[in-house]
Amino acid sequence: MTSLSEPFIGQVPVRVRRFDVATRVVHWANATLFLVLLSSGLVLSFGPLSVLVGRRETVKDVHVWAGLLLPLPVVVGAAGRWGRGLRSDFGRLNRWLADDRRWFRTLGRDRSVRLGKFHPGQKLNAAFTAGAIPVMLLTGSIMRWPRSFDLSWRTGATFVHDWVATVLVFAIVGHIVKAVSDPVALRGMVGGDVDGAWAAHHHPRWHDDMPSD
Repeated sequence: MTSLSEPFIGQVPVRVRRFDVATRVVHWANATLFLVLLSSGLVLSFGPLSVLVGRRETVKDVHVWAGLLLPLPVVVGAAGRWGRGLRSDFGRLNRWLADDRRWFRTLGRDRSVRLGKFHPGQKLNAAFTAGAIPVMLLTGSIMRWPRSFDLSWRTGATFVHDWVATVLVFAIVGHIVKAVSDPVALRGMVGGDVDGAWAAHHHPRWHDDMPSD
């Protein structure tokens, strides 16, 4: 459960805690690694950028190490008592409710839908990203150490790596645009708290499940 951080005004708390410290650290650590991966990948993929930046081998090493480190924040963040909130959020992201499916069917037009802590789009994005990470790690490893694999494996790995990376770019850009367009939600990932009225309006199921003491 998410705890309240400030007193109530009527029946709606002024501020509610949306994300704890561990969850926020993991999010921003992964966001930084993703940006390093995307920027270094662009340099490696486009000749003019590669010529402009130079030091191609260094950029390649940065790209590889950022990819190998990508799962680490999640593993460390979810371990131990400090990861209780993160593990709880993983459970919420993996739990699809009837209201989520109805939201998709109506493209968000059904005002009776009662969303939980996460928007259905966030759940879909999280599922895709979670699936893409091991795929990118595997295909990237084949590309980095190709001598251990047949030509067909190397060719297939390059094809899959490039296309999954392309879809990831669109998913990440969409995530950033959505976050910037909702400053209250963004503030929750920066400082941890959000407005109680915002929570009650956009995520009523999660809001109503919070303890009142």
